[in-house]
Amino acid sequence: MKIFDLLCTAGHRFEGWFASAEDYGSQRGKGLVSCPTCGGQEIDRVPSATRFNTGAAQSQPATPAPAGHDPLALAQKLYSRMLDEMLTKSEDVGTQFPEEARRIYYKEAPARSIRGQASQEEHDALVDEGIPVARLPVPPPDRWN
Repeated sequence: MKIFDLLCTAGHRFEGWFASAEDYGSQRGKGLVSCPTCGGQEIDRVPSATRFNTGAAQSQPATPAPAGHDPLALAQKLYSRMLDEMLTKSEDVGTQFPEEARRIYYKEAPARSIRGQASQEEHDALVDEGIPVARLPVPPPDRWN
C-alpha cells in the first residue's frame, strides 16, 4: 500500500492510498483521482513528511503480512465499513442538503448528522460561510454491496 500526499490546483492538500505508484498513475490517467474538497482532477503528488527513527539501538525486521491479508483488500474493507457507518447513522436530506446544513449550523434545526447532494457552487458557498462540510466519494447505491 502506497500513501501519497496530493495537492489540487486550488491548493487543497489531501492523502491518497494506492496499491502502487503505477496504480496511482493509472487512476490519475483515467480521471479517477479527484480532490475531496473541490472535486478538481488536476492533481499532483507533493513531498511527504519523512519519518526518522531516533534512538533505536537497531532496526527491527519488518513483520510480513499474514497470508491472505492483502493491504488493498483491507483498505477497501475499512472504507466500506466507514461508508456503512456514515450511511446508517446519518439522515439523507437529498438535494436539500445546503439548506439543511445552514439550518443546523445556525441552530434553526436540531443538530444531527446529515448527508445529501450539493453542487460545486453550493458546496463552495457553505465552505465560504464557515459551515463544516465534506465531499466524500460515495459509489451509487447499486454498488454498496
